[in-house]
Amino acid sequence: MTDIPADQGRVDAEGRLLAAGMRLAALNARAGGAIGAPVAVPQLALLSQLARTLKIPVSRVIIAAEGDTDIELLAEAKPDGDDVVLDVGGWTPRPARNSWLVADHDVTVAGVAAVYGDWTWATDASLRVTQAVFAVDPTSGLHGSDMVGQPLTRLVRLIEDDEGDLPILAALAAGASFTGQRAVRRDRPEIEVDLSGEAQHDAAGRFAGFAGRAVPLSAMSRANVQSVAINDALAVTASTDFADRLGQALRAPLDRIVARADAIGAQADGPLRRDYADYAGDIGSAARHLLALVDDLADMQAVERADFVIAGEPIDLADVARRAAGLLGVRAADKQVRIDRPDAGEVLAARGDFHRILQILVNLLTNAVRYTPSGGMVWMRTEQDSDSAVVIIADQGKGIAPEDHARVFDKFERVDPSEPGGSGLGLYISRRLARAMGGDITLDSAPGQGARFVLTLPVA
Repeated sequence: MTDIPADQGRVDAEGRLLAAGMRLAALNARAGGAIGAPVAVPQLALLSQLARTLKIPVSRVIIAAEGDTDIELLAEAKPDGDDVVLDVGGWTPRPARNSWLVADHDVTVAGVAAVYGDWTWATDASLRVTQAVFAVDPTSGLHGSDMVGQPLTRLVRLIEDDEGDLPILAALAAGASFTGQRAVRRDRPEIEVDLSGEAQHDAAGRFAGFAGRAVPLSAMSRANVQSVAINDALAVTASTDFADRLGQALRAPLDRIVARADAIGAQADGPLRRDYADYAGDIGSAARHLLALVDDLADMQAVERADFVIAGEPIDLADVARRAAGLLGVRAADKQVRIDRPDAGEVLAARGDFHRILQILVNLLTNAVRYTPSGGMVWMRTEQDSDSAVVIIADQGKGIAPEDHARVFDKFERVDPSEPGGSGLGLYISRRLARAMGGDITLDSAPGQGARFVLTLPVA
């Protein structure tokens, strides 16, 4: 359709993409889909189904495979009658985890993890690849974009265990998670891997496939890594890997808890006693808190690494500010707090990472809405100050004493632990992220005068 924005689409009650703008249609086509067929990008399909089931708008940051890179998207699904309207923004490229950075004979500190490190994969309920995130050798003729829709066995040859069984098939039959499935890569038979997979379920609780990981066996002996520097680098990788595994292990069941709790609370399957619906709301809130803590811990580990960097690109800071305000709109309305956001035509060129800036602003706005009393207002202002692009977020809360200004940016610190709030990591992570992009976050506040947080970033 020519009258639909490039980043929007419409999905019917059967999950089919009825119409899409040029950009979204191209992404869906590269994933193997077409107009009139089911949405081919798994995350967008699940988001649409969740919005339809809950009958409320749902927004999430997702990552989709785009050839040999990944694209980070801010996707929103909004019910519209029997259909769901998709609005996809962000479109931030990021290196795919399946990229081969060096050849086997060129083993370096950075290259050990690239050649022999683990990677991720995903399939549907028929063991067909839904995300092209397998690592493949450029000399093998296999490419990430070729893998979508192919059987998993096109990528690896499965090996029976000591009892002659294939753990992945037993898990498939039961719709359960699995570990310990040995396999060899078809493009590089000399590399044997250990597969593990987390069972995925749709909003209705049906088994929808696996999200898994492949870890090469005896990687260290193959690399013949001897130096202390390389060992130290691998120790950092192992630590990060543990955090990633912990996050994967927790996120999937917590996501399911949130989805089930929201469905019960919304009474999507019929009327329910009010106290039961309230219990479901409490369960969903607790699961969301745990999910936020998992994300915070993962971010904390990332920003504290010595080699942590953020690649900047030109962005419209006013647009990101408006998007952040949109994401907090429902929460603010529930508390009867108004967010005064930048005008629709306002533009402020800055340099940074779209997703990370959005993360910072959402965190600052969350705090502002939380501490602003009912009936109050939160202000967002953007301006250019010399060579800096600035976003100011001011609230009408009780304010922060000058002696606590530095402490609120420390790890696990909260001015008043007795008040409901987060993990005490949000401001710490936000400032580290801002500084990694060449900017900063400062605070201006006094008791009884609200708080004024200022994010500065380099002008593009």
